[in-house]
Amino acid sequence: MSQGDRVPIDAQQVDAPLSRFAIFLVVTARAGDDALDTVRDVVSGIDDLVKTVGFRDLGGKLSCVVGIGRALWDRLSPGRRPIELHAFPPVRGDVHTAPSTPGDLLFHIRAERQDLCFEFERLLLDSLGDAVAVVDETHGFRYFDARDLLGFVDGTANPIGADLPEASLIGDEDPDFAGGSYVVVQKYLHDLDAWAKLTTEEQEAVIGRTKADNVELDDGPGPQFAHKTLATITDADGTEFDILRDNMPFGRPGQGEFGTYFIGYSRRLWVIQLMIKRMFVGDPPGYYDRILDVSHAVTGTTFFVPSNPVLQALGDDEVVAATEHPDVSPDAPAVGASLGIGSLRDRAPRKEPQP
Repeated sequence: MSQGDRVPIDAQQVDAPLSRFAIFLVVTARAGDDALDTVRDVVSGIDDLVKTVGFRDLGGKLSCVVGIGRALWDRLSPGRRPIELHAFPPVRGDVHTAPSTPGDLLFHIRAERQDLCFEFERLLLDSLGDAVAVVDETHGFRYFDARDLLGFVDGTANPIGADLPEASLIGDEDPDFAGGSYVVVQKYLHDLDAWAKLTTEEQEAVIGRTKADNVELDDGPGPQFAHKTLATITDADGTEFDILRDNMPFGRPGQGEFGTYFIGYSRRLWVIQLMIKRMFVGDPPGYYDRILDVSHAVTGTTFFVPSNPVLQALGDDEVVAATEHPDVSPDAPAVGASLGIGSLRDRAPRKEPQP
């Protein structure tokens, strides 16, 4: 380590490099002011914990992104909410259902070393104590050639370069929360025995890519689209709306558990919701994503990822007071404005773009 080295990745950096290991931790916050105060203190200081653990091996590239669910956001910042933030709605198709499951906080912990992820999570949960209850804890790992456990390369369609922030970070459409993001997580369990009964050609038709070399395939004739097509969202003009995926395989062979943890960051929450609807309901309806015949979702939760300044501001007493009483002094200087926290006052409902 040279004298000039610094912890390389800021907290809340959604476009942190793909890592070899990750922990996806979803918790609910207990009721009461004491629990809320603890949560507020811990999440607003998450960058300090990243530095505390990450500095022990700068090459480990430890990072953490905190997502906050709708109900907890309203407790932390009453009267002030990102425009699209709401709970994950269950999606019911004729055959398969995407469930909605509880979650107030998501911690997306990434590093090149499993022990860094473990140490960060351990200290994090020590700090939160009994203010939270763990809903789900999934340990992911990078598999051969960035493949999922079905054997296909995952994440090829991710935006790169200048397209990445355009796709993943909120912009001028919600200026008070610019630089933040929305994130949806779903935990999928695979039936690998059923998948193995399909020929390679049948698997490739389901995914829409060749298995060995990851080349995109055209859809076959008829109304049944492949997974890659149903997961691609465009508007009437043909403009494609990308999202940033950081999916990871997970599993416990001794328990017969094999899965993929889907995590998608987006500037526009409606894009991911429409993607999930097309997968489970089908487009046209009834022609659902055939990958669901061997892979079913067991969780589904939505969060808002504030930029790091906004997250830090949640621990600022002045900002907290301003958000708790947003209408007391409407002409007073907006304490949170410079920190990026806005108000819902006088804000017209947003008309979502249509595909």
